Amino acid sequence: MNKLLSAALVASLIASPTLASGDVEKGKKVFKKCVACHTIDGDTKKKSGPSLDGLYGRAAGTLEGFKYSKAMVAVGAEGWVWTPESFEEYLADPRKAIPKNKMAFAGLKKEDDIKNVEAYLLTFSPDYVEEDGEGDEDDSDKDDSDNDDSDKKSD
Repeated sequence: MNKLLSAALVASLIASPTLASGDVEKGKKVFKKCVACHTIDGDTKKKSGPSLDGLYGRAAGTLEGFKYSKAMVAVGAEGWVWTPESFEEYLADPRKAIPKNKMAFAGLKKEDDIKNVEAYLLTFSPDYVEEDGEGDEDDSDKDDSDNDDSDKKSD
């Protein structure tokens, strides 16, 4: 039963539009490069890097229990939130994206590897919702109210 539920969950995540650009299983393999410094189990004390569990939607430099660089804390305070787009930028060249951060890893050079790790980590951020999807709903509501107002003016 648990295997069936796990398979259904993975299948639904892979079919999700958010994960469509990357392959979760390939991302799991690429993530092996990250495990020397990062976990995905929420434990911030085991490694030299923060846990990446629940990464998406979190402001940079804010995971409780981890001592971040001043640079990472500063960009988080300025509004850097981990999204697939910001993660892609960071993972491609961490030192360029956030100068003076303490991550020693030079980044992933293959775009497919970045997309795949992104897809894998999205499976550990189940509460993350992309803002674009929310914005579309809000815009449609506004359009309906605008149409109602124009009808009232023509009466």
